[in-house]
Amino acid sequence: MIELTARQLQIIDIVQKNAPISGEQIAESLHLSKPTIRSDLSLLVMLDYINAKPKVGYFPGGKASSDLRNGYLLQNSKVKDIQGMPIIIREITTIQDAVVTLFLQDVGTLFVCDDDGKLAGVASRKDFLKVTLGNPGAASMPVSMVMTRQPKVVTVFPEDTVLDAAQKMILHEVDSLPVVVPANEEESGARLTVVGRLTKTSILKLLLDKENH
Repeated sequence: MIELTARQLQIIDIVQKNAPISGEQIAESLHLSKPTIRSDLSLLVMLDYINAKPKVGYFPGGKASSDLRNGYLLQNSKVKDIQGMPIIIREITTIQDAVVTLFLQDVGTLFVCDDDGKLAGVASRKDFLKVTLGNPGAASMPVSMVMTRQPKVVTVFPEDTVLDAAQKMILHEVDSLPVVVPANEEESGARLTVVGRLTKTSILKLLLDKENH
């Protein structure tokens, strides 16, 4: 499989957004001359990423696939554009109350904050399952006993790209991430305020919404 260069990917993007478009206009968009990009255009036509029609210009080809479009979409979308409301509990919340919250809110992960509202950890269905199986006393234990503690929690910032966030989810095998911002500059340590929640479902919805428009 031929790996496309950054310039060739740019050309595909320009054609997708502006078709029909002439070779001169593509070159102008890239601040280059047409002879400079002639070989790129020929290769992309040959590989069916773009099509050329005489006297009309260039159009997206059959291989200007959803994979490419999705890659651009994830790279150009910010976490803040698709984040949802975070479901937050306190460190002293009992496991029983946390599990009830988990099911009432229909989420897989709860974000745990301290008394100041700063991120202290996360607790997932798997965490609760591990501690409650065969342990009748687990229900009254505080969530702080089972949560993954900050700073081991994987987080994203509102300005991060959705692509970066998706890669973090895959790498760390998690279904959701807390969206955070740094706490007041005056405070010591890497304290974070939770402002949102990013899930695999919200990323999938972004892709599907794009396909349907």
